[in-house]
Amino acid sequence: MAEPGRGLRHAEHVMGTVFSFDIRGAVTPAVRRAVTEAVAMLHRVDEVFSTFRPDSAISRLGAGTTTVDACPPEVAEVLELCAEATRRSGGWFSVRAAGFLDPSGLVKGWATERAAELLRGAGAERVCVNGGGDLQCTGTAPADPWRLGVADPAAPGNLLAVVQGYDLAVATSGTAERGAHILDPHAREPAGELLSLTLIGNRLTWTDAYATAAFARGSAARDWVEGLEGHEALAVTRGGAVWHTSGFGSFGRLLHRGTSPGRLTSDA
Repeated sequence: MAEPGRGLRHAEHVMGTVFSFDIRGAVTPAVRRAVTEAVAMLHRVDEVFSTFRPDSAISRLGAGTTTVDACPPEVAEVLELCAEATRRSGGWFSVRAAGFLDPSGLVKGWATERAAELLRGAGAERVCVNGGGDLQCTGTAPADPWRLGVADPAAPGNLLAVVQGYDLAVATSGTAERGAHILDPHAREPAGELLSLTLIGNRLTWTDAYATAAFARGSAARDWVEGLEGHEALAVTRGGAVWHTSGFGSFGRLLHRGTSPGRLTSDA
């Protein structure tokens, strides 16, 4: 916990991972209430969208035992966003790649962005919400920008790059934490050309979904991301080679391989 009244940190175990809140600046009663509200919202999202809970709304919808209209309103909102992500990605984002209804590739980013919006709406000056490695950061100059470390999937415990900015969303898709869990929705098998792909944007809902789609695309992702307005990518191939899109330098810089994490705001 930071100095009373001048910052706050909180970690919450939810959705099968850890969500961390890093709030800089004055912490008013309204901001503290917003943290409580954001935590409650994340637990509700887990209850509604967890594919590991047979009684969740999304599991029952996938099993055909309920309808969208009978589900909480968040379900229709998320499914509409997923449909738009599928359209925008040319089908490389899919809620049924595994053969059952699973909007997880968008839900975590969407929930993280909502949590950050709740805090900003309550007057928090600078906020970084980290949803299991996918981050939504807010803030403006003259405060210092957020500095976020991107892990090197080919060298566990080391950093590959540092990303810096104010209103910033960073999402990483890869195999380091959960193995080969991202499917190529066209081949219906695990995407295997990349070890990781980090995408930088400003809204985590779309950045998270696009990162999933880009990882599934593999080597074709670079050209696709070049055409995505407001997004840049950094990737590591299965062979350990590194590539990035042309505008990546506006947000981040590569480090020498083997650089230890040191003191950074957060690891992406």
